[in-house]
Amino acid sequence: MFRLQHPIGPYVLDFYCAAAQLDIEVDGVHHTLDEHKIRDAHRDQWLADKGIHTYRIPAVQIMGDADEVADGIYRLALERISKF
Repeated sequence: MFRLQHPIGPYVLDFYCAAAQLDIEVDGVHHTLDEHKIRDAHRDQWLADKGIHTYRIPAVQIMGDADEVADGIYRLALERISKF
């Protein structure tokens, strides 16, 4: 089960699955800017230090094929859950 807009520490995760320790981030084009890349990298590392994997998906990819993206997220979540 994914939680929408889940707060953790100083951050709010777009979608979070506790069972898989998985954060799904839907990134708009502003995430391609250098300042956002640096912020995202620090954030992702902070979460990784807590055992949470961040999977970033460009919003345009979701608009292009939402079913394929959903299938990929589902497979990733199952893979991570099987490791715990």
